[in-house]
Amino acid sequence: MIVDYKAGNVMSVKNMFEKLGFSVLVSSEPADVLKAKKIVLPGVGKFDFGMKSLFSLGLVNALSEQVLVNKVPILGICLGAQLFTKGSEEGMQQGLGWFDIETIRFKPFNGLKTPHMGWNETHIVLKDSPLFAQEQYLVDPPRFYFVHNYHFDNVSSKEILTETFYGYNFVSAFQRDNIFGVQFHPEKSHKFGMALFTNFMNVK
Repeated sequence: MIVDYKAGNVMSVKNMFEKLGFSVLVSSEPADVLKAKKIVLPGVGKFDFGMKSLFSLGLVNALSEQVLVNKVPILGICLGAQLFTKGSEEGMQQGLGWFDIETIRFKPFNGLKTPHMGWNETHIVLKDSPLFAQEQYLVDPPRFYFVHNYHFDNVSSKEILTETFYGYNFVSAFQRDNIFGVQFHPEKSHKFGMALFTNFMNVK
């Protein structure tokens, strides 16, 4: 299912999955989260709004039970992935805290412009990740579409899935067990995003 917490490009994600032949439910209901076999948490916008929305809709406990206890695979996209972290320099709210990671703003570097917007290469660090398995378009380095001012920081070396260069190297995706977070937008990344979504749906 795709979690609709009023913070993002839900229909773009839904359309990409349907283009691949997958039937997906879009819902804001905790009961649907508790029945889901796969979960996608997309997102565009402000960190504090995203967390407040998850709480107001009663989704935090349902997500934590399914993901942390029942080990249901979840894919966080952009803001959705940032919400997996402890918090963000963008706001004051605590994140879900599933990872000991901070979300920080891009550091000024040689006139670096933000947001980081457009296509960029992602270099695969965790070579055996199922998210990048057995797809010709995901041979290192695949290219994805980015739009963001903030990125992940203080990621454990064991949890770094991909890195990307924009002024300096930053972690653009992370993974632990059944939890996957990507800063880029697979739903806007054509054949690369289609391959990644297909792999996610095949995660056991």
